[in-house]
Amino acid sequence: MSVIPDLLPGTRTVPFAHALAAHGDRIAVITADGPVTYGELAARVDATARRLGRERRLVLLCGVNTPDALVVHLAALSAGHPVLLVPGDHPEAVRSLIDAYDPDVVAHQDGGAWVLDERRQGSAHTLHPDLALLLSTSGSTGSPKLVRLSHENLQSNAESIAQYLGIRHTDRAATTLPMHYCYGLSVIHSHLLRGAGLILTDLSVADGCFWDLFRTARGTAFAGVPYTFDLLDRVGFASMELPHLRYVTQAGGRLAPDRVERYAALGRTAGWELFVMYGQTEATARMAYLPPELAETRPEATGIPIPGGSFRLRPLPAEPGQPDQPDQPDETTGELIYSGPNVMLGYAHTPDDLRLGRTVHELHTGDTARRTPDGLYEITGRLGRFTKILGLRIDPQQIEARLAREGVTALCTGDDEKLSIAAVGTDDSQAGRLRRLVADECGLPARAVHVHLVADLPRLPTGKPDYRAVRTLSRPVAASRADRPLPPGNSREDLCRLYAEVLDTADVTEDSSFVGLGGDSLSYVEMSLHLEKRLGHLPANWHTTPIRDLRASGQPPRPSGSRRLETSVALRALAIFCIVGSHIHVFGIKGGAHILLAVAGYNFARFHLTDADRRVRVRRMGNSIARVAVPSMMWIGFILLLNDDYTLANLFLLDSAIGPEDLRTGMHFWFVEALVHILIAAVAFLGLPLTDRIERRFPYALPMGLAALGLLTRYDLVGLPSRTEMPDAVTVFWLFALGWAAAKAGTVRERLLVTAVTLATVPGFFPGDPGREVIIMAGISLLVWVPTLPSRERLNRLAGLLATSSLYIYLTHWQIFPLIDGFSRHLAFLAALVFGIAYAAGANRLMRALPALPALPSPASSVSRWPSTGLRRLRRSGSTTFS
Repeated sequence: MSVIPDLLPGTRTVPFAHALAAHGDRIAVITADGPVTYGELAARVDATARRLGRERRLVLLCGVNTPDALVVHLAALSAGHPVLLVPGDHPEAVRSLIDAYDPDVVAHQDGGAWVLDERRQGSAHTLHPDLALLLSTSGSTGSPKLVRLSHENLQSNAESIAQYLGIRHTDRAATTLPMHYCYGLSVIHSHLLRGAGLILTDLSVADGCFWDLFRTARGTAFAGVPYTFDLLDRVGFASMELPHLRYVTQAGGRLAPDRVERYAALGRTAGWELFVMYGQTEATARMAYLPPELAETRPEATGIPIPGGSFRLRPLPAEPGQPDQPDQPDETTGELIYSGPNVMLGYAHTPDDLRLGRTVHELHTGDTARRTPDGLYEITGRLGRFTKILGLRIDPQQIEARLAREGVTALCTGDDEKLSIAAVGTDDSQAGRLRRLVADECGLPARAVHVHLVADLPRLPTGKPDYRAVRTLSRPVAASRADRPLPPGNSREDLCRLYAEVLDTADVTEDSSFVGLGGDSLSYVEMSLHLEKRLGHLPANWHTTPIRDLRASGQPPRPSGSRRLETSVALRALAIFCIVGSHIHVFGIKGGAHILLAVAGYNFARFHLTDADRRVRVRRMGNSIARVAVPSMMWIGFILLLNDDYTLANLFLLDSAIGPEDLRTGMHFWFVEALVHILIAAVAFLGLPLTDRIERRFPYALPMGLAALGLLTRYDLVGLPSRTEMPDAVTVFWLFALGWAAAKAGTVRERLLVTAVTLATVPGFFPGDPGREVIIMAGISLLVWVPTLPSRERLNRLAGLLATSSLYIYLTHWQIFPLIDGFSRHLAFLAALVFGIAYAAGANRLMRALPALPALPSPASSVSRWPSTGLRRLRRSGSTTFS
């Protein structure tokens, strides 16, 4: 029976999907409820295809291993409707893809019933004639990036698999993997192609009921990913009686050679074969297989291309400092490139991509491989998983293999700053040993290796490793000095514990420094106050000094209550104090915002322009921008809903660029706008490889040169618009650059030059207001020459509180003080400060209650002993130069 002539004349389809009736009374599907013949299956498929209609529509199918889901899938393929196959047990992924692709039909389970939710009669999309199936790539469940597969892809790959596995119509394969996973789906397609049976179940191989069903149904085959074989070991698979088992297939990740050899030998003894296979979603499923007769003698090999496919090796790119091509390139190694009729059409990122035809003609697998003399291919690594940390190129797969040789089951992944390892275990001493082993193996400092001990490795629903979960493990369990009881009187151990607590990390050793551990300008305030109390003073450049050296710099305790306060912290606190007081007319001390611009440049240089990789720098600077811009826009947007004091230009921090100029309240947030614009320009400038190299080569000369350029807009020079016609970020940039230069000034001569430029250029910036200019010059001079100021312990706490809450105080005081200043200006002043501090604390608690939004952390904090675990975790997502 064929639905094509009646329903969709001329529509391309998948042949095996509309040829089901040709297999007659053979058993197609076996479930716990009984068997279904091919004839019965074909009738249900035909009925559902007719319901889907004559016009091609995009069908989103929640893929579960049930007859109903299988019928909808086959009906859509047989009638030419493209299927977007999604995980049926992940409602978040389903909602995400519905929002992203707006399917015309959604097929899902509602309680115990199967529902076809027809959202429209026709289609909202232009669907390419070749498009048959859309699948998420491995590990990206719910991602809008999908693989576009054609009818030819599905048919050809099913035929190839059926050929090399030798699938017979008498075979019955169990669905041990999810239907929405390309490997699990390929089992279904290849067996339906040959008229074989499917033991349709969602039971795990660890469930005794699975094996009862498998035996009752006379199962001949099942598929597994590496984790499946872990489960098989646990349930005693080697001793099971499975008289009808003919073969076992393995894919979905590399199975260790010793296990391949062991299972191949087990199969030879028990009378079944092991097929080790290699594939990707982008190749519909399979690209290579290892002939079972070679599994015991060549267990490390990937094998040979599937029928109809072929491989070639592309030379690997040269390492930095090496020639682009060696004189005689090795033609037996390189990146593995696959060609064949099963190579996808291309990717889809948006619904508009569904109209595209073929955009990919061969598949760059991203795997490195070598071709052996006997014609087999061996995967040697993964380009996509390589990471570069502190200039070293690391292959996480090799680390997993190294740990496996130590008898440790682990997953490893990395980013630009660290390696994250999830290892099965419970002994903290084991974590410390693994950390040292990996650090020595890779040549990395121990702080760059995070070890997480877990009871079970995180897995995707397909059973494949969940590397995203490894990256997002909330806290390392790695043993470190910070986690152990402290010997009394050991100040170095005490400092390790302090760093671990403030920065929320266990990766603290005596060689760690504040900046090296990811400290930012928020945690800097808290750490500086604690260190000054512990050490009796704050050493110069303490934020880049290793802990072991800080201990040696300790001084006898000061008289009771006597403390020192970082000048940058003091200036931030005084600036916000003066800004609010001046706006309320309690006093007239102006210039605080311009001092803050210099402090912002100073902190920018100290916390962002470290020895980190360029990409790490750019990411941190981007986080810094978000931590200023996002809370500002949220507050302005909230006020915009209440009154008309502000405009959309204010909301998007563009008032100084586009106006309107006649709005009295329009420039309330000029400082935030200027800072955000300057930081965006800095990211764009320093994100370039050339300027990044220049900054590292000339860390002081570059900001001084930029300050000189900024002076062109500070003065009303001929040929340039007047200062009143330019955005504030342009006219005040030179102050930011001077603060940057102050942080990089390493000699007396360099500090003198920064001071001289300040004293020469600030006068005249505010005509008729010399007092403001004196305050700005004094603030910048203090920043250049005086690292710390004498203080008291309570004053330190107050200054830290104001400094770290300064952004929220600045944002909110415009709305708070007008409510009270008619009664008392002084009370309005106090209320504005208190409200801003309280709002900062509330924002922190809100962020802790919303762990799904780590990318939008609040920049406010308190240095008191308020609960701050959640805030500290957020701090490590980036730094800010304002608060």
